[in-house]
Formats: sequence, C-alpha cells, structure tokens
Amino acid sequence: MSLLAVEKLEAFYGPIQVLRGIDLALRPGETLALMGRNGMGKTTLLRSLIGLVADRRGRILLDGKDVTRAPPEAIARGGVALVPEGRGVFASLSVVENLVMAARPGRRGKRAWTLDRIFELFPRLRERRHNGGHQLSGGEQQMLTIGRALMTNPDVILIDEATEGLAPLVAAEIWRTIERIRAEGVATIIVDKDFRALSRLADRAAILSKGEIVFEGTPGELAARPEVLERHLGV
Repeated sequence: MSLLAVEKLEAFYGPIQVLRGIDLALRPGETLALMGRNGMGKTTLLRSLIGLVADRRGRILLDGKDVTRAPPEAIARGGVALVPEGRGVFASLSVVENLVMAARPGRRGKRAWTLDRIFELFPRLRERRHNGGHQLSGGEQQMLTIGRALMTNPDVILIDEATEGLAPLVAAEIWRTIERIRAEGVATIIVDKDFRALSRLADRAAILSKGEIVFEGTPGELAARPEVLERHLGV
C-alpha cells in the first residue's frame, strides 16, 4: 500500500492550471526523485501534497486516508514534513529555537529525531546553536531547515531544491544527510537539478513537464532513455 499518493491531481493558481491529472505514489521508506525544468510544476506538486495550494482537485491520499481538502497542519500531523525552496528559516530565532519550536512526536508517538540527534547529524549546527537564523550561511540554513523538518518525526519528507545555490562541499554533505534519512526508513520526495546525485539515491524517478508526468521509472530506466533526459532535463 502507498504511504502517500495522488490520483488525477490538478492544481490552480487563480485561472492558471499548473498540474494536469497527476497520478503518483510513494511507498513507505521509498525515495523518489522529482525532476523537470524550471516552471514545470515540481514545487506546486510538493506544496499541494502538504496542503499549501488552496485550489487542488483530484485526490491526495495519506496512508489510505483522503486528505485532499485537509489544511496543512492536519497533513503535517499526519506525518508529512516539507523542506521548502528558499528554506524559510526564522531569522530572529536561534538555531536551537528554530529546531525546538518544531519538535513533536510523530504518529504513534515516534520520537526518533531529537535535538541531540540533529546535532549529531549536523555538527555545524551544534557549533552555531546560539546563532540567529540570519547569521547562518546558505548551507547552514539548509541543514537547519532539514533538521527542523526531522524534528516533527515525519513518515514522509518533501525536499524542494535540496542543494540549490550551495557550494559543492556543502552540497555533498546535504546528499550524505539524505542518505542517512533514507537509511532511517523515512520516505522522501526530492527535487533537485543534480541528476547524477539523485540517480545514486533514488529508488524511482519521475519527470514533470508542463504539469504532467512524462516519465516514471527507475533511475536505470531513465538513464537508458537519453532522448528523455535531453528533452526534459537537458542532460
């Protein structure tokens, strides 16, 4: 059974339709790479899954329950966390405050991710724990945003633009972190432009083009379709 699924999902911003009949499913513990050129609907899909797009149609199922009309807080309590594009760090709060404000047990009381575990995962955040969000580098902010999402002890984590704008060494650290999250059995949907890194991590890949799924399969199957890579990713 799928942990998170969409059926014939459509999403609109006013009169503009962004998603067009998306069918997609994420199994427990699975890592899905969501790819596509800019403006193809990836962020809108993630925002729809967490309930941040008001005008959405079709069905969104979380552990078999219809949450299509549920507000974001209900979907979050159901075990879904979002690492948004742009990070969304609270600039006036310290690292510790950013993390603690999100802390809560997951479904069935799960408390796998604690402050100590986040600091073990990101030693740099431990060093900067009393610094304000505005005093962090872009890479440190991304670590903080991932840590904040994990503090909700989610079953599913949605990561939008995982390494955008990060230096190569910092990006490599983020990818290692995502490997750790995967090993913990947290299901993940990752948006990023690094096809090679995504291919190493993901169980499956999906490509969005103009709001529609134009490819879904394993990274190996995608690599064997160079015409798809060229047309939709420019790889």
